Amino acid sequence: MNKIAALLFLFFVGFTITAQSKKWTLKECVQHALENNISIKQSALDMELADIDKRDANGNFLPTLNANASTSKNTGLSFNPVTGNAETTTLFSVSGGINARYTIFNGLNNFRQVQRAEISKLASQYRMSKMEDDITLFVANGYLQILLNKENLKVIAAQNKVTLEQIERTNQLVDAGVLPRGDLLEIKASNASELQQIAIAENALIISKIGLAQLLLIQDYANFDIADEEFTIIDEGISSKNVSEIISEAKENRSEVKIAEKNVELAEKEVQLARGAYYPTLSAFFGYDTRYADADPLDFIDQLYLNDGINYGLSLNVPILNGLSVRNNVQRSKVGLLRNQYQLEQAKLDLESNVYQAYVDVKGSYKSYEAAQAALESQELAYQYAKDRYDVGLTNAFDFSQSKLRYDNTQIEVNRAKYDYIFKLKVLELYFGVPATELKF
Repeated sequence: MNKIAALLFLFFVGFTITAQSKKWTLKECVQHALENNISIKQSALDMELADIDKRDANGNFLPTLNANASTSKNTGLSFNPVTGNAETTTLFSVSGGINARYTIFNGLNNFRQVQRAEISKLASQYRMSKMEDDITLFVANGYLQILLNKENLKVIAAQNKVTLEQIERTNQLVDAGVLPRGDLLEIKASNASELQQIAIAENALIISKIGLAQLLLIQDYANFDIADEEFTIIDEGISSKNVSEIISEAKENRSEVKIAEKNVELAEKEVQLARGAYYPTLSAFFGYDTRYADADPLDFIDQLYLNDGINYGLSLNVPILNGLSVRNNVQRSKVGLLRNQYQLEQAKLDLESNVYQAYVDVKGSYKSYEAAQAALESQELAYQYAKDRYDVGLTNAFDFSQSKLRYDNTQIEVNRAKYDYIFKLKVLELYFGVPATELKF
């Protein structure tokens, strides 16, 4: 029994360690967010409601069918449903019936309600699609921020290792009388500054991890981490396209415009539905009823058979004057249509502006990345030159520290420019119509 308990203990410990050591890839983070994000779940409920509304609209084409039954016992003067006379007696009676009604014409509102429900469902799908794109970008941005902070921490930690080696080397040169003791103090001051920068970088990394974990609704912040993936710059050629072509594709594919277009179509249906109230309504009806009373000597079944009756016919309702409510509803729906048309135009203008901004951002971030790379090459040569001179005592510790600081900052700037360019490039690809789940990093 003790062996079994020990094995179970080891199993659960191993399982816990495995669970805690899981490192999330970007694809896993995006998939988890799309499956668990509360806003997306709410959007899925909106789509479910749209399906219900569509079933309601289709149900309007079916006839209504209702059954009724009642029973009563009266003592005193009461109406005998069999004889049709008023009698002073104790009377027990039962009545029942079935009624059906079917709308033949109501200004085509049934058809338009189905059309409106279909449009509403499409609008809900476009809203969910936009939300998924937004969530994907949020996750990607948070993920890249963690990678950037990790890379920056690696740069500072690696350079601090060099600084520690230089402290040991400088101490030897000072003891040998080659360098003054002030150089050793300068290098130690640089070490203290780097340790402070390491602490800042570690805090930035922790905060970025917490931010992404919260976005993914993961509460175990302490053990959350991402995979150490190497992201390269993958350009599908979209950044080299003409901006007008990207804008044209965005207007065709982006959900922002499609949502606004569907809202206009919905408003148009509202106008048609409001105008439908001007038309008469024609309905067909059919009814069957029967009754029983204990005052009749006949038995229950015979009475139901003899006392039954049917009614059927057509019902026409012609609107003449309803306090101008129909006219006002039509005018109100026209105002709503005009408002949605304005919103569509604004959505197109906003999208065009956003695409221009994304296009300019990509071009600018790429130039910044190229400039940072060029600066890194120059600073690396300058740093190596300063290091060689310092190792043989031809330069002082302050000049060497300044060269090393510039080199460190340039490496950090290259990391920042790289991930900034990757993110902005993916934003532009989304505007061009690349699905969020198919973005390549």
